[in-house]
Amino acid sequence: MKNKIKVYRAMHDLTQEALANDLGVTRQTILAIEKGKYDPSLELAFRMARYFNVTIEDIFEYGL
Repeated sequence: MKNKIKVYRAMHDLTQEALANDLGVTRQTILAIEKGKYDPSLELAFRMARYFNVTIEDIFEYGL
């Protein structure tokens, strides 16, 4: 799944480590999501959207 996590991190001047700590996941999880190697759970996707104050659709692009 394509995503804009890296873009939103840059906009908020956050490292992967800082975002991971704030969301309660590991830096490796953030890295894997950014690279499209791991799709977050729906719960984590909602937490990310709330964290950046955007919709899930703003961050994630689902391709069929």
